[in-house]
Amino acid sequence: MTITVERPVGTTDPAPLVDPEVTGRLVRRITADHPEISAATAHRIVGQAAAFIAASGREPGQSLAPSQLVDYGWHAFILHTVDYARFCERVAGAFVHHVPTDEDEETPGGAAATRERTLAAIAAAGYTIDEALWPDMAECSQCHAGCSDSPNSGKGK
Repeated sequence: MTITVERPVGTTDPAPLVDPEVTGRLVRRITADHPEISAATAHRIVGQAAAFIAASGREPGQSLAPSQLVDYGWHAFILHTVDYARFCERVAGAFVHHVPTDEDEETPGGAAATRERTLAAIAAAGYTIDEALWPDMAECSQCHAGCSDSPNSGKGK
């Protein structure tokens, strides 16, 4: 007989997924690249990037995407290739590749549906969502299919 203990959905802080030493390096990278972001916020970004990566590994083939702030954390992590590869293997079971969409490529259901899918995948993986780091993706700079900050819209900041 197998006993399975299920973790309540969306209740685990993802920050401890990342080794504290690695977190420190990532926080320093984020704040160096984005001086407007405080160290405290960068710590939160690292946690949400970890949750996004973990969910992405559990949901291969899904069209998931980070918010702009979480993307800062993911990019910082990717730059630390050894740490990133180890993390992916340990948490996601395999390397989670960064596959940008083409500028004219539309995501299924648009930015709002991608945000909903992504947050649902993170919650289903059991991690808490820091809502402040996931603003409406319809106003994000990731989406190059007509969002307000899209280079294609002519309205970029």
